[in-house]
Amino acid sequence: MNAVEVSKLRKVYSTIVAVDDIDFVVREGEVFGLIGPNGSGKTTTLRILATLIRPTSGSAKVFGHDVVSEAEEVKAIISYLPEEAGAYKNLTGEEYLRFMGALYARDRQDLERMVDDAEEISGLGERLKDKTGTYSQGMKRRLMISRALMLRPKLAILDEPTSGLDVVHATHVRRLIHKYVRDFGVTVLLSSHNMLEVDYLCDTIALINRGRILAFGTPAEVKRSVGATNLEDAFMKVMQVG
Repeated sequence: MNAVEVSKLRKVYSTIVAVDDIDFVVREGEVFGLIGPNGSGKTTTLRILATLIRPTSGSAKVFGHDVVSEAEEVKAIISYLPEEAGAYKNLTGEEYLRFMGALYARDRQDLERMVDDAEEISGLGERLKDKTGTYSQGMKRRLMISRALMLRPKLAILDEPTSGLDVVHATHVRRLIHKYVRDFGVTVLLSSHNMLEVDYLCDTIALINRGRILAFGTPAEVKRSVGATNLEDAFMKVMQVG
């Protein structure tokens, strides 16, 4: 079964076409990158798949469940990390993780496993005992990533997962994403402006601009199709073509 199936998906805001009849498939167990400039339609697409907004037309399914008519079933098997995510500033990092984990954990043992996972993913150590209101933007981002991955969802939807992180912590997060895909069968759908990150993480990518997909394939295939030596150059060439 495919993890995600998108067919003729369209989203219109008044007179603005944010997503324009796009089609793509995400295979189970892969890391799929939806790549494009600001305003390209990628975040709108991710929000539709996360059941936060409804498409104007077309369809989208997550592990066979329609995101509109079976939204509750979809919500039960995904985690979603928006680009601008925040935590409750009066809770400590650990309290926040326990609160979020308790919404999903099957029992006490499962909750403790989630918190242990989150501590490893975040790398925040003793700072988890501090209130999140004292965290830097990068620390908050690491907390949010740990919340998304500790659930071990069937599909993790990550919008700019390493935004605001320094090189060391961004590298740490990328390695953990690979670990969760490899060890726990998590499928990942992400967006990113970092082409090095995309090339390292993604099995398949779709380049989107003005609501339309302009290129699709492995990073190597996309580079080869436009005669580029790196993904950044390929991205620029495809965007110009579009």
